[in-house]
Amino acid sequence: MHEFALAEAVIATALDEAQRNGLAEIHSIDVRIGELQRISRETFEFALKELMPASEPRLASAGIELRVEPARFRCRPCGREFALDETEGPRNHDESEAIHFIPELAHSFLCCPACRSPDFEVLAGRGVLIESLTGE
Repeated sequence: MHEFALAEAVIATALDEAQRNGLAEIHSIDVRIGELQRISRETFEFALKELMPASEPRLASAGIELRVEPARFRCRPCGREFALDETEGPRNHDESEAIHFIPELAHSFLCCPACRSPDFEVLAGRGVLIESLTGE
């Protein structure tokens, strides 16, 4: 599952940052998930819990906060800014899955609601990012 690979990357990155900043313990990890990732939040949370190494003392009391960032686009031809729910896609499970694994494929399945162009830039809602990490 894609969520497990992403969860593994979040944990590894958090541990790397803790090492870099001399943190003996991580208290919280705030993670932003782009809507275009089409991640199952429940599966991602499960993966994070399952993959946290029990033997890793820096993660013993770490809490993880997830926030979904809504997707925002700007049409290059007409300049209209729009959200994912303003489009007609993805229209089926296969299209949704394609965007889940490769968010850049959104251009193949979405178009501007004003002029119908598939030529748009993604302003927000991509990727998985650690927004903040606290500890001591």
